[in-house]
Amino acid sequence: MAAKPPPPLMKKHSQTDLVSRLKTRKILGVGGEDDDGEVHRSKISQMLGNEMKFAGREPLGLRGWILISAVMFTIMALMALVFPNQIYEIVFDDHLSTTRVTVRLYGGALLSISLIMWNGLYTAEKVIIQWTLLTEACYYGVQFLVMSIILVELGSVSSAAILLLLSQVFFLIITLIYYYHLGRRPKKI
Repeated sequence: MAAKPPPPLMKKHSQTDLVSRLKTRKILGVGGEDDDGEVHRSKISQMLGNEMKFAGREPLGLRGWILISAVMFTIMALMALVFPNQIYEIVFDDHLSTTRVTVRLYGGALLSISLIMWNGLYTAEKVIIQWTLLTEACYYGVQFLVMSIILVELGSVSSAAILLLLSQVFFLIITLIYYYHLGRRPKKI
């Protein structure tokens, strides 16, 4: 006599079984709020951390400031790359033909910073915008120190150099204010 084939196995559909899904999520520790109030949808996002988007609203004028900075850095970079002697003459009221290479290197560095600024303009991640603002603030701080030292060494100060120093301080203050406002935690109601 021939043996009958065994009946097909019955699979349990755990995806549709709500109690099983809840038990699994509870064992994994996902789905509920953690100590920071974040709700993780998966164990991977819990381990890697969520992208820090803006919890509330962005500071007023932040995107406009980043746009102005990106345009300003791009224009200055292109001017330094194309017209290096004229940039040096405007700031220092002096004509040196040996400064072409250094001013063009400065223009290349400014172009790199402008690319960072353009990237910061189109992102929604809070951390990237903070790093963008910190990069800009560091540039203004270092530029102010270097310009001050050069002007003290030269002993002569032009009105363009004074205007440049004052604008750097002004831009540094605005950038640090935005950086500070992004670093604050939103108030919980």
